[in-house]
Amino acid sequence: MFNKKKKEEEPMTENQAEQEAQDTQTEDKVAEPVAELSAEEKLQQENAALNDKYLRLFAEFDNYKRRTQKERVELLQTAGKDVVVSLLPVLDDFERAIKATENATEVSAIREGIILVQNKLKSILGQKGLKEMESIHTVFDTDKHEAITNIPAPSDDLKGKVVDELEKGYTLNDKVIRFAKVVVGA
Repeated sequence: MFNKKKKEEEPMTENQAEQEAQDTQTEDKVAEPVAELSAEEKLQQENAALNDKYLRLFAEFDNYKRRTQKERVELLQTAGKDVVVSLLPVLDDFERAIKATENATEVSAIREGIILVQNKLKSILGQKGLKEMESIHTVFDTDKHEAITNIPAPSDDLKGKVVDELEKGYTLNDKVIRFAKVVVGA
């Protein structure tokens, strides 16, 4: 303790002051790189964490894409299953009708059976959203009709309208799935 007081009380020589200043500068230089390294290390750690987060997010999104694509393929493969299952009774009715025609002598009974099967089929498809388009005596519409030919209109009120229908058009849930093939009055 006594020695310290002496040192503090003694005046510094010029060399000692320079040496002390150099020591202080050296300490500052050493302290600065340590501070820079720690800030640099922090930034590198943050960068690594963000890269890891990005890679995980990218992998998660890639898995999501694969899963949804697989589900979509499965949906498309089984989308018609419901319709096919509901049509199986109609197929059974056709088989019965074919067996009945082997020994039938009366044509009207066969005709009635075929009409019953057709009505059953229309009913099932109607439940699934299928509707027939009414075309005869309506204005020709290219969004619904496909003109096969033009004929002279039988009357003036049928000009530009559908005169005859060769093949029915159908809509599924109000979207045209088959255009009606029609003859237009000119």
